[in-house]
Amino acid sequence: MHFMENIQEITHHHSFDREAGKKEVIRVTVILTVFTLIELALGFWLMGIEAQFMRHLIKGVICILMLAKAFYIVGYFMHLKHELRNMIMTIVVPLLLFFWFIIAFLADGNSYKNLKNKYDPYHLEQSKTKVEAPAHEGGEHPDAKKEGSKE
Repeated sequence: MHFMENIQEITHHHSFDREAGKKEVIRVTVILTVFTLIELALGFWLMGIEAQFMRHLIKGVICILMLAKAFYIVGYFMHLKHELRNMIMTIVVPLLLFFWFIIAFLADGNSYKNLKNKYDPYHLEQSKTKVEAPAHEGGEHPDAKKEGSKE
């Protein structure tokens, strides 16, 4: 009899956990949807703003929302929320290093471009000149045969 009571108790806990799990997934999905809608609204709003400071501020807010979404996805849908601390650190530390690499490479590329423009006046001059349209129209080569020609 004791065995049957344990089975009923286990079955009861599984059905409760399944319902709680469904509610949690729905809650997280709604949160991710709200974050996405806010990002989209900010993106559309960003297209009409001319002030550079406001553009950078909105882009920063969008990046923060994207990181929050990434942590929600990793935490709930990849089940990292329920893992041990060491396992979490095994994944999060390389992820942070990856973000650091991206930022470092972007800063290095920007520095290279700025220094090249500063110390190489020819490159600065070339980067500011506009490219002229080709002399021939229609994108055809001047030596190409015309339709219907008897050459």
